[in-house]
Amino acid sequence: MRYIRPLSIEDAVGQLAGSAGPAAILAGGSDLLVRMKGGFVEPELIIDIKSIAGLRDIRETADGFSIGAAVPCAVLGENAGLKKAWPGVVEAAKLIGSKQVQGRCTIVGNLCNASPAADSVPALVAAGAKAVVVGPSGKRTIAVETVPTAPGRTSLAKGEIIEAILLGKPAPRSADAYLRFIPRTEMDIAVVSAGVNLTLDEAGVVTAARVAIGAAAPTVLLVEEGAEALIGRKLDEAALERLAKVCAGACRPIDDKRGTIEFRRKVAGVLARRAAMTAYARAGGK
Repeated sequence: MRYIRPLSIEDAVGQLAGSAGPAAILAGGSDLLVRMKGGFVEPELIIDIKSIAGLRDIRETADGFSIGAAVPCAVLGENAGLKKAWPGVVEAAKLIGSKQVQGRCTIVGNLCNASPAADSVPALVAAGAKAVVVGPSGKRTIAVETVPTAPGRTSLAKGEIIEAILLGKPAPRSADAYLRFIPRTEMDIAVVSAGVNLTLDEAGVVTAARVAIGAAAPTVLLVEEGAEALIGRKLDEAALERLAKVCAGACRPIDDKRGTIEFRRKVAGVLARRAAMTAYARAGGK
């Protein structure tokens, strides 16, 4: 096994693309090191990206925020500007693992792990986040929801690395929220989760919305019909009932020891409804 610590994204991409055997990116290592210790993966090359300039930074610009691939989730919660602009995304990131894990894990690692139950991904999808991908053919920016393609699989080609996550500047009277259901009070994997992002006009009518459901299909679901149930209306009981029904119907869950199909569908609707209410209140709705 070889371990390298490149100082540029170009070097990291070149090393990853040129690796003849299995290679892995090390950012936080909260998933990779556990999987290596358990014998689930045996990379021949480990590329530690933490020394690459900019990848441990959160940058605020006129267009929004750029979160480097190696920024620990704990740092997201310490950034006042990000917490104010995207509270739901920060909430989701702060639910990944324990306090100790928080100091290491990253939202890019959570995304690339491609677990249907990943906490940060539904919140990022609801927020309309983008991923900046760098590879042998250059740089491209893609929607976060296009990265996971199946459990444990992504759309990234050989040699490609996600450099950063981009979150746009929220429109006035906008807010997001994230909720999950777990059997325990903390440090558990979501049975179902929901992220909602809303924009309101001055009268409290929803003018734009994004709704995402996690742990209810092989990948996170962007429920466009759920957003349509809210747009053009205040968050009245009829709109909330329609949202819950649509989100429950959109789910494609499995039966396992943590929850039945019927239970997951029901809870998906409940969480979408509650997340929408929280986002609505945060956006200034009454």
